[in-house]
Amino acid sequence: MGKPIRFSIEKKMPGALGRAGTITTPHGEIRTPAFVTVGTKATVKALTPEMVRDLGAQVVLANTYHLYLEPGERIVRDAGGIHKFMNWSGPTMTDSGGFQAFSLGAAFGKGVSKIAKGGESENGSTAGDEGSQEEPRLARIDEDGVTFKSHLNGSEHKFTPERSIGIQHNIGADMIFAFDECTSPHAPHEYQEEALNRTHRWAQRSLDAHHANESAAGKQGLLGIVQGGRHKDLREESARVVGAMDFDGFGIGGSFDKEDMYTAVGWVNALLPEEKPRHLLGIGEPMDLFGGVENGCDIFDCVAPTRMARNGTIHTADGRINILNAQFVRDFTPLDPGCECYTCRTYTRAYLAHLFRAKEMLAGTLASIHNLHFIIKLVANIRQAILDDTFSEFKAAFLARYYKSL
Repeated sequence: MGKPIRFSIEKKMPGALGRAGTITTPHGEIRTPAFVTVGTKATVKALTPEMVRDLGAQVVLANTYHLYLEPGERIVRDAGGIHKFMNWSGPTMTDSGGFQAFSLGAAFGKGVSKIAKGGESENGSTAGDEGSQEEPRLARIDEDGVTFKSHLNGSEHKFTPERSIGIQHNIGADMIFAFDECTSPHAPHEYQEEALNRTHRWAQRSLDAHHANESAAGKQGLLGIVQGGRHKDLREESARVVGAMDFDGFGIGGSFDKEDMYTAVGWVNALLPEEKPRHLLGIGEPMDLFGGVENGCDIFDCVAPTRMARNGTIHTADGRINILNAQFVRDFTPLDPGCECYTCRTYTRAYLAHLFRAKEMLAGTLASIHNLHFIIKLVANIRQAILDDTFSEFKAAFLARYYKSL
């Protein structure tokens, strides 16, 4: 039986791990590096599938945990799978639900992110760790899997590797992920190692469950996840162990300090099989996209572009702006003068400022179109720069302009 996911490399970056390539899926090709648009509940918030397609998105990622809780993965299956259910004809992905276990367990109520900066999570809260005696609020982990309570109604559920894979089979995305345990960036080495070994055992169980369903395995590619936090020995061990398994590609889990991210990604990608695609989970900051590409990652997903948009934070070539600031009330120029998205071709900063101040639903739609187009186009331009041997020049010019005020 042929592999449902194929990857070809078109150009390698000299002196770095980055490359430009193509992932072929049952629902089309993904030209890499590429940004993966997040459609958590089988919808990209505030946008129709046609809008998502028209702004340049190649692939959409949905969330296993959320679709399991509502509407239920069997409803998605009975609708004909994720593509028919949400009317998206292009490539799709689903995560494993492992990060939700982290969010509901060790991270619950602490503001802990997968990626921390300066000893804190990205939202500024000091991170706790799994080694503490505090009982997680909504999830607990054992060797078999994760038992959690629904954030919707408090009902209790359990995800095992086999259950996660089964749910993802029912959802029917082109690329799915092995079940893993995501840890806090500040968990002690001892716990990181314990979680890593458990993740490796779960990886094999995920593979076994996937291959036991020949019909699904013939249509869906399974990606293994490399963990290990900010520790070089654990990251490299995970890359060797997971890289030796029969996965169709690999995901690199978070749980590292912001300053260490590029180094940790480089450790991993120097060891993973070169001929398979690599996905960096939860990354959407422009600087991090450059770092991820340079260190060998092919695809990236993050909710940040649309979440920022709904809060009025707009990407421009000159950095971020907050459209609610008073200076934009009478600014009749586009959000980003050099942008070719529908919003910038049609509307002004003053109009967006009005929509946000009036709390109109259209505000989130127009801002999301722009932010997603900005990030998707950025990664597409990074790809072209690799092909043109101008990556270093493009990176320096973009970052100098975008972050000039920092």
